[in-house]
Amino acid sequence: MFEYIGAIHIHSVFSDGSGEVKDILQYANESGLDYIILTDHNTLRALHEGMEGWYGKTFLLVGCEINDKENKNHYLALGIQKTISTRMPALEYVKKVKDDGGIGFLAHPHEKRNSMKEHPPYPWTEWNSEDFTGIEIWNHMSEWMEGLTDQNKYNYFIHPLKSIVSPPRETLEVWDKLNQQRKVVGIGGVDAHAHKVNVFGFMEMEVFPYKVLFKSIHTHVLCDEELIPSIETHEINKVKKNIYKSLASGRCFISNYYYGEAKGFRYFAEDDKKNYQMGDLVPMSKNIKLSVIIPGQGGETRLICNGNEIDRKTGINIDFFAKDKGVYRVEVFQDQNAWIFSNHIRIGV
Repeated sequence: MFEYIGAIHIHSVFSDGSGEVKDILQYANESGLDYIILTDHNTLRALHEGMEGWYGKTFLLVGCEINDKENKNHYLALGIQKTISTRMPALEYVKKVKDDGGIGFLAHPHEKRNSMKEHPPYPWTEWNSEDFTGIEIWNHMSEWMEGLTDQNKYNYFIHPLKSIVSPPRETLEVWDKLNQQRKVVGIGGVDAHAHKVNVFGFMEMEVFPYKVLFKSIHTHVLCDEELIPSIETHEINKVKKNIYKSLASGRCFISNYYYGEAKGFRYFAEDDKKNYQMGDLVPMSKNIKLSVIIPGQGGETRLICNGNEIDRKTGINIDFFAKDKGVYRVEVFQDQNAWIFSNHIRIGV
């Protein structure tokens, strides 16, 4: 398979971001990203202006972030052609995205904070839906804002990447529970706005520059085909199809670039007949091996089954053996720092 690294959940001047799309793409190129997904609030203007495609070595996809009339239940809608009214209830727009052939992810679903009255939390509340593709399990801006206090705000503004610790435990627990019922894909989001705010009462800072956020939470997709840069419409559509197919199927993983380049990470299952990838369903048998390949110096890998840690090992090439039915994923830590989170492999369920 071919691996591509990207940043998802980005806002431009077309909604409440401060950057022009062309400038955001330049930062993405400089950061070495293979793709980015623009998700301005309730608008597909960049799509309708024909901006999707290759810009240097970076491919731009355009979706949007939908919300309800109470400004809750934010939903990253990808692969759709028309915007959806904010007057529509969340359960309805999630279903409409699916019916229109798109895919969608719950944005910052368990957001909690009270440090900024002008920026209240926007949690997900409509858990009865079975039509969403997945969940944003790790959101840079959400975690940063939730951890901000009067005591630490200087360090948080000066060292924004150090403040990102791990996905919310509540989100991971819900994600694991949902996967015991059906496939729910996990992605990471940067939630980039590059807001300019007054800090300490006398200076203005950009929180955070796009280029800074492009070095934090990455979503790596594994594609069956190589993505070839081209200006031809049919080739652009092929690239879109391949990236969205990988996201929809769960052939993707999340990493925090601050703790190291995760390119080359692999997590797959083997039985006596074939190999299986993240997102796949494996028939239960006595000889299922779960293999993990860790890039660089490796790390501590924790095996999670049905939401519970059942084993952990340190190294570069690691094997586990699945003894029971369940949904299995791995977490990789560098010096106790959360680094890589795989999607699930379903065994016998």
